[in-house]
Amino acid sequence: MAGAGSERAPQLPENGAKAEGEAQPKEEATEEPVLPLIPPAVPEENSMVFNAYAMAASKRKREKGSGGGGGQDGASAAFYVDRRKSKVWNYYTKLGDAYVECNVCKKQLSFHNSTTTMREHLVRKHSIRDTLLSQLRDDQSAESDSSAQENAGKRSRQMTPPENVYHAAPCSDPRSDIILELLLEMIFRDLHPLSVVKDKGFGLLVGYLEPNFALPVPAQLAGMLRHRYTVMKRQLERYLQPAQAVVLCVELWPSLLGPLYRSVSACFIDGEWRRARCALETRPAPEGEGEAGEGLCAVLSKFGASGKAVFCVMRDAAADAAQPQGWSGLCCAARTLHRCVAAGLEVEQVREALGAARGIVRYFQQDAKATGSLNGKLEATKRTRLSLALDAEARWLSTAEMCESLLELKWAVMAVLEEHPEGAAAAPRLADGQWKLLQDLVGVLRTVRIAVAFLREEQNASISSLLPCVHGVAAAIGQQAEEAGTGAVIRTVVGNIRAELRRCWGSAEDEKVLENPAVIASFLDPRFKELRFLSPALRNELHQRVKTILSQISNPQAPAGGRFWTLCWDYKAEGGEGNSQPPAPKEQSASAAPQSPYDILLGKDPTESMPEIHQQLENYIVEPLCKRSTNPLDWWKNNEHRFPAVARLSRHFLAIPATATPPEQAFATGESALQHRRAGLAPENLDQILFLHQNFDFLDVVRRGNDPRHRALR
Repeated sequence: MAGAGSERAPQLPENGAKAEGEAQPKEEATEEPVLPLIPPAVPEENSMVFNAYAMAASKRKREKGSGGGGGQDGASAAFYVDRRKSKVWNYYTKLGDAYVECNVCKKQLSFHNSTTTMREHLVRKHSIRDTLLSQLRDDQSAESDSSAQENAGKRSRQMTPPENVYHAAPCSDPRSDIILELLLEMIFRDLHPLSVVKDKGFGLLVGYLEPNFALPVPAQLAGMLRHRYTVMKRQLERYLQPAQAVVLCVELWPSLLGPLYRSVSACFIDGEWRRARCALETRPAPEGEGEAGEGLCAVLSKFGASGKAVFCVMRDAAADAAQPQGWSGLCCAARTLHRCVAAGLEVEQVREALGAARGIVRYFQQDAKATGSLNGKLEATKRTRLSLALDAEARWLSTAEMCESLLELKWAVMAVLEEHPEGAAAAPRLADGQWKLLQDLVGVLRTVRIAVAFLREEQNASISSLLPCVHGVAAAIGQQAEEAGTGAVIRTVVGNIRAELRRCWGSAEDEKVLENPAVIASFLDPRFKELRFLSPALRNELHQRVKTILSQISNPQAPAGGRFWTLCWDYKAEGGEGNSQPPAPKEQSASAAPQSPYDILLGKDPTESMPEIHQQLENYIVEPLCKRSTNPLDWWKNNEHRFPAVARLSRHFLAIPATATPPEQAFATGESALQHRRAGLAPENLDQILFLHQNFDFLDVVRRGNDPRHRALR
């Protein structure tokens, strides 16, 4: 066995002498841990890539061996071909009976009649993906079977797709198949159009690297893309099946080629309490509200998730009305926070100061002489890391960065403007009061930026972190406005921001705040379950509402699917505030259970009539709070067995993300290069390219995480 062999030291020939010309191995073949492989049930078209590469390597080795004519090299080649039973041997050469040498890096490994460690070496040292190496998994019995080659041929025929939908003609060179697959992967990983193969520069590069390779036409790549998309779509469907609740995130974005597109992603928590965000579909945005709702239902049906409970997170509030019946519409936290800050920046004095600041930055960007003088002053003071930055008015984070950079370089900017009065005449000037206004404004925006940094952390991706963060921002900037020396303009700015925050997310005294799913999510987060941002009365009201929801979802006759979310808000209609406990069974009477003598003094013990699920909730409430650095999903994974009913509810509400797009994209100061490339893709291939781009690495990580050997190593 490979495991047993790993404990033995390298063995020498029986006579104790080292064979002449045989190098001492530099590592044991079984030193490296076993890496996970994809379960055999998952189809992988990547097997064709690896098999083709193995065939090419085999062909080159046979040609090299036959070129020697005979002698030792010829004998080694014949021995190599005769002895190997696994395709792993295409990458190794035998060195006697106890050692092998890697043909790629020339490293020598100990060999103990097993190819397991040889496969591990290919993965760890040469970055051969598990998706490729999994197809090399050979039966150990085949190594001792005289018909191993015939069985391997049968397996390779079974792994070949029944219909080669993407090859225009049979390719005689296996290396060309590898290049084609890597070219396709480059396209969907980096969001290139299929027409990149027609670019002259790309053709010159490939022609230099591979003179014998004929570039494919876009139609051939389109067939390969469809095949890869079909394979990965089946994998995602299987991954979505056990999900209890799915949150649909909708992003609207413009294309450079004309239409407005709508990208739909699914967020959920899987059986291992991992947060998942998968791309489902990208299509031109529908015009009518009814079409938008029907389209979302069709997307779920396409992936076999139409029966899941659904929340729908929209990127802007204008889309809230386009929800199928029973679904709840939410607004992206990043977009909502932008509207709140924009309400403060709309104050007239602030707009004038920001306009003058933009004019100064543009002047230095356009005047080379002024820029040279500014850089010279920065070099003299060893502050070359600082530079002026122009903001994008649609992103308040970039406005904050512009103001901070301008304030840090105020001394240098003023000096340059005084040294070049002729050229600086066209540049706007900031009065002393405006400089002070920008200084105070940066202090307010810096507080909001702290909230953004908090929401961008992995453990705070859920909507459960949103309301504690929002109310903290409102309280902090309110204190800043009350400090001595704060001008009336800044107080107006803070007042506008806080008013917009209350309008979008409610206040601690407003009962409507309980209608926001984020409140229940915060309660189900072990870090924020005290709900310090709510008044005591609303806190008790929320506890009663959660008890009602637990009773509803524990009822086997309760409706499934999207109706789950409407059940969450039917609390008052089904019992009101003072009737949170379910009615006692009809057959129960006063004579059914003997009364304890202590009941006369203390009343009936409330825990005796309390349902088990409510007892779980009470036990959860008295649990100590967790640190803010704790990931709530990790906590529930470890405590699910203690509060199973509450954990089921947590799996639903903690799946709701705070932003419709990943936080690093939602809170970015500008558009990334990939977003620009996405906008330039052709409509006919856009959906498939974006689907593979977002899901390829994610599903590979999921497959490795589901492998029991991988879990043992974590």
